[in-house]
Parts: sequence; C-alpha cells; structure tokens
Amino acid sequence: MMRAPARIAPVVLRLGAIVALVGFQSRLTPAPGLTGTGLIVTLLTAALVIILFAVLVLPLLATAEPPTTADPDKTSPHPSWARRVSGVPCSLVLLGLAVLAAVALNVVTHGGAPAIVALIFCVGMAAARHSLVQSLVIGLLGVAGLVVGSWMTGTLSHDLSLILSVCLTFLLTYSARQRKATRAAEAREAVLAERTRIAREIHDILAHSLSAQLVHLEGAKLLLRAERTDEALDRVVRARDLAKSGLEEARRAVSALRETSPALPAALRMLADEFESATQRSCGLEISGPERRLPPETELALVRTAQEALTNVRRHAPGSPAAVELAFGRAWCELRVTNPTAAVPATAVPATAVP
Repeated sequence: MMRAPARIAPVVLRLGAIVALVGFQSRLTPAPGLTGTGLIVTLLTAALVIILFAVLVLPLLATAEPPTTADPDKTSPHPSWARRVSGVPCSLVLLGLAVLAAVALNVVTHGGAPAIVALIFCVGMAAARHSLVQSLVIGLLGVAGLVVGSWMTGTLSHDLSLILSVCLTFLLTYSARQRKATRAAEAREAVLAERTRIAREIHDILAHSLSAQLVHLEGAKLLLRAERTDEALDRVVRARDLAKSGLEEARRAVSALRETSPALPAALRMLADEFESATQRSCGLEISGPERRLPPETELALVRTAQEALTNVRRHAPGSPAAVELAFGRAWCELRVTNPTAAVPATAVPATAVP
C-alpha cells in the first residue's frame, strides 16, 4: 500500500489545478452568476469542475482505496464506484463531456483562458491514456465543437489558431506516448536477448565441461575394473580439473556479461597470472593501440579464446612459456597467443573405450 504523503500529494496538486481554474474563470467577463449569461457560465464551470474531478482525482482514490474484505491481502471482487468511474468506457465518456463543456464555455466567454486550457488538457489526456481510435474521437469532437462554435459566433478566422493548437497537442502527445511505448518494448527485447545470450553461454560451458568429465569418469571406472589404479586416478584428477575449469569459465562468462565486468586487458592479465601460477612459467601480455571497451559478447569471446589457447599450451607444450598479444585498431581488434616449442614432450592420453 502506498504511503499517505505519496497518495495525498497528487490529489492536492490536482485539486489545486481545479480550484485555480475556477478562480481564473470567476475573474473573467461574463463572470459566473445566477441569472442570464452568468448562470450559463456557472453551470458550464460547475459541470467542467465535476468532470475534471472525476477524471483526475477519482482514479487516485481508486488506487488508494483499502481492501473491503476481512482479509487485508485481498480486495473486494466487486469494483467500487471509484473504480467504475476510472474505467476506460467511463473515462472516455467523461473526457467527451469535458471537451463539450469546455467548447461551450469558450463560446460563452469569447475565448476565455480557463476554457481553452481545459479543452487542450482533455484532448492531450485522451491521447496519452487511450488508444488511437478512442483518443481520435475525443480530438475530433473538440475540433468539431470549435468549428461549429466559431461558425455560430462568426469568429472562425480568430479561432483558427486555437483549432490548430488542439490538433498539434493531440499529435505531440500521441507521438510522445508512441515513443515511450517503443522504448519500453525495446528495453524488454534487450532484456530477453540478454537472458537468452547468458543462458546459451552457460549451457555451452557446462555442456562441454560435463561431457568431458563424463568421459573421464567412465574411463576411470573401466580402468578400476581392470585394476589399473594409477591410470584411473589420473582420469579422476582430469575430471576434477575439468570441473574446476568449467566452474571458473561459468563465473567468468557471467562476469563478462555484466556491465561491471573488468575490461579486456584486465581479464587477459588475470589469465596470464593464472598461467604463471599454475605452470611456473612466464606469460607476457602486450597491448598495442588505443584501448577501448568492446561489446560484452565480443570481450567474452576473446577471453574464452585466450583461455582455451593457454590451456592448450599447458596440455600440449608443458614447460613452455606463453605470450599474449592484443592489438586495438579503429574498427578491429586482434588477439594472438603464441608459445615456443616445448623441450619436454606432451604426455599422451591413453585411449579408453567407453560403452
């Protein structure tokens, strides 16, 4: 439930706008009265005030209304009178009546500012809250009312600017609404695309790691049956290393896909430090060109490429140092991982049949 100040402030603001409309109208000529033209102004102003109160204030009262059932977490299955008034059909009818009242008041007061402001406001509200067809009906009703009123009073040329102002207000408000809806749709699509990309990346990492672990564990099982414990232990160690590296890759993938992920040079520096710590061999990192951030998926692909290359150096060139080179261009980026020939031959992995 909203806090009391958060509910009261909009209500007070809107009530203040309605009171200001009445105050300005009372200073115009003809002023509200109880006879003749003054009585017509009074009735039209009262009707406009009542309709604006229903359109502006009642929706806030409907959202702030407390539950009517015994259970405070449940609301009444029957909508209250405030919710009925704030519904789409009633809102359209009320806006239409407000437009007619504003047009009539404009004719009687010969272009009074309160009537013009109320008319433009109601047309803009219709364009902002309702669909194109529904809001277009309200806009055309206002324009038609102005044209008929100007024709009856012979002030069509004088009221032409007001008619254009109503049309421009409708177009600008509806355009702003469409732009907002487009941005919201693009944001939702971006979130869905990001979730899909993260899910695909994590799936690829875990699928590769788990499948490789399964192969080694199945091989270890067969080797244990053949009482080749040393080779079985080696397979178990390899499976453990694969599980560890898979977990590290998953963490790195999630980190790289976040906005707060380290830059590509920093990520490559971490890989080089890990290589030096694991192999006790040097791994130089050389960066050339103007450094800049790349798209998250591009940086992730480069980091994984460098990681796989350094892993291959550890497996197939034991005892060999490595060198990582990263070059930035104006429209490209190049990654190169090299190593000299190892003095110690790589350990061959025995083939094991897996059922």
